[in-house]
Amino acid sequence: MAKRSEEISRLLEEWENIKNHLNQLFQERDTKNASKWMEKGIGLFEQFLLWTNEGALTPNDSIPNHQLTYKPVNIDERLAFIKARPALYHSYRQLSELMVEQEKLFAKKNIVKKNV
Repeated sequence: MAKRSEEISRLLEEWENIKNHLNQLFQERDTKNASKWMEKGIGLFEQFLLWTNEGALTPNDSIPNHQLTYKPVNIDERLAFIKARPALYHSYRQLSELMVEQEKLFAKKNIVKKNV
């Protein structure tokens, strides 16, 4: 468990780095480069989602969202929107909110696990 927590800490640090780049790119209206960084952020979110649910992601795997216990509300619709329109600022905001929500769910899972 400690190893997974360390991996998630590194993932969240990497997300902060990506988020800072995206903030700058969207301020400059550089949607071409923003799309590339959004794809990295989407990948991090998907990894975080699976790690929170004790899964592992391999390339080209699809995420079985209906089987996940700890996931944000309306994950399928929100993730589909983000993936379809990664160059939009609204997609970036949505991805940021998904990361915040997933971080809360990860903390909730750890609390529940300690109390069991």
